[in-house]
Amino acid sequence: MEKQDKYTILIVEDDEVNYLYINILLEKFELNLNILHAINGKVAVEICKENSEIDLILMDIKMPIMNGFEAIKMIKGFRPNLPIVAQTAYSSKDEKEQAFSAGCDDFIIKPISKQSLHCITNKHLIMS
Repeated sequence: MEKQDKYTILIVEDDEVNYLYINILLEKFELNLNILHAINGKVAVEICKENSEIDLILMDIKMPIMNGFEAIKMIKGFRPNLPIVAQTAYSSKDEKEQAFSAGCDDFIIKPISKQSLHCITNKHLIMS
């Protein structure tokens, strides 16, 4: 993928404070970003169906209505090449394996640091 003028990132996060925190971190990067927000996996799937411009998803795993694992599987069904990064406070080996078998491309542990988020976004947006 060559560097674009603007990237669209979908943050899937049911906790408003976590969403705002990630959004603030992303705003500090030297990228022109369009940030979208979904409050659960079901909304994330709908947004992805309606918006082909999404370049990266930061997917919370533990959410009401539809969890991240289910949402990842559904989104990968119609957007197999869309990078999805699972984000969770619970970093057990089983949860990581479950996320990767659902189809996620990467994994980031909460609390998310500016440096780790910067590495992940660069890896999947600019260097891919």
